[in-house]
Amino acid sequence: MTPNFRFAVVSDLHIALPHTIWNHPGRFHLVEVSIPALESVLEHLLQIDLDFLLLPGDLTQHSEPENHIWLQQRLAKLPFPTYVIPGNHDVPVIEANSQSIAFKDFPQYYRKFGYAQGDELYYTCSILPGVRLIALNSNTFDQQGQLIGRLDQEQLSWLEQVLIEAADELVLVIIHHNVIEHLPNQSRHPMANRYMLENASELVEVLRRYHVKLVFTGHLHVQDIAYSKGVYDITTGSLVSYPHPYRIFEYRQDGSGNSWLQVLSYRVESIPGYPDLQMYSRQWMGDRSVPFLLKLLTLPPLSLPVSKAEELAPTLRDFWANIANGDALFDYPQFPNEVSSYFQKYGAVTSSGNPALVDNNISLLL
Repeated sequence: MTPNFRFAVVSDLHIALPHTIWNHPGRFHLVEVSIPALESVLEHLLQIDLDFLLLPGDLTQHSEPENHIWLQQRLAKLPFPTYVIPGNHDVPVIEANSQSIAFKDFPQYYRKFGYAQGDELYYTCSILPGVRLIALNSNTFDQQGQLIGRLDQEQLSWLEQVLIEAADELVLVIIHHNVIEHLPNQSRHPMANRYMLENASELVEVLRRYHVKLVFTGHLHVQDIAYSKGVYDITTGSLVSYPHPYRIFEYRQDGSGNSWLQVLSYRVESIPGYPDLQMYSRQWMGDRSVPFLLKLLTLPPLSLPVSKAEELAPTLRDFWANIANGDALFDYPQFPNEVSSYFQKYGAVTSSGNPALVDNNISLLL
């Protein structure tokens, strides 16, 4: 029987030592809070009986060696095991340059955090009796040298072999890119598709075939739980973006043989210099929302004229912050019917208009 256990997920840390921070006016990320926000989270996690910690990618701002080293050294001080995978920010270039480490060098920085054996950017390990972690690398380069989210055939074949051998274990999967859509038409939307794994359907089919139910992702910077074909994709927002969330999970089995996963979400409320981080960060995001909103409104499927987009954008100032926070409902009766209906689909409802899965605090029957 699988033991009951407790673990945490903290995603998209974007760790940036002060001298490495890029200051450009349009950024949504408050990377200057990355280190104190992480310290706040760790202070909480150290107060509970935690079995392990998962970090599903974007560990650093732009894969600077000094940021990887800082994180490596900080994680080494924790009393519980930590397991990491790379996000697109951690492996942005094939060959090392003046800013970033080389793609293939990522495992060298995290030997104690999952990469104890081998030099592949994916791995598997037994983390508790009867519990297996599979960490997938969703970052690859296409023929033009552009970084995309995709699992190559070699990794998929490896995954299937691992799952065959793990038939009697509870399997947890971590991967940076989303594998189930968290936004309307995410796989095909011109702004949202880059957050999806290109061959997500292929991966989900493999997971379904071997009865894997739990996948933990990041990248999108929102709090959301999506479900398809027996698989839950639980994505956790970024530690450097509103609402600065993290999650604690408890797996348990009841007397009837049912398995449950309790999901509890928390936020970093304040850190030195930011006594009300939530209010400051929400304002920060809203102040930078107009270019994003104009693009969203003028691209398909809405394809509104720029003049109409400029008229509607101020009302949508907090739209993305509300999505990131999770469990949002949207109603803009003053908008044209087509536009109002479109934004309602981003709320916590299914395509048929029924309530969707709760994004922040819920117990899932597995």
